[in-house]
Amino acid sequence: MPRRKDYRTSVYVCSPFSGNVVVNHKNTKRYCRIALDRGYMPVAAHLMYPQFMDDATERDVAMHMSLVLMGKCEEVWVVGDTISQGMAVEIEQAEYWKKHIRYFDDEMKEVSNA
Repeated sequence: MPRRKDYRTSVYVCSPFSGNVVVNHKNTKRYCRIALDRGYMPVAAHLMYPQFMDDATERDVAMHMSLVLMGKCEEVWVVGDTISQGMAVEIEQAEYWKKHIRYFDDEMKEVSNA
């Protein structure tokens, strides 16, 4: 069956959340916008779940749900030069599932595998 003209490859955006949450949130929104502008369908669970979940008490549940979403995506985009603990879990799972993983710097320029 041919793909629709408006088809977009789904990409899971793997970028830092913890640390400077305000800056990381802003950066992730920018990464998603760039992915959208490049013709992809970005998925960033760490933009969605903190809206209604408490990272201090529900992190394990949020992480599990994030991995489920990642499993539905065709690619995983790892962005930035910092790999947080949560990102490390996501990358390990993506490798286990043999997902197509791409690495980008903070300006969304693709770099070689980390």
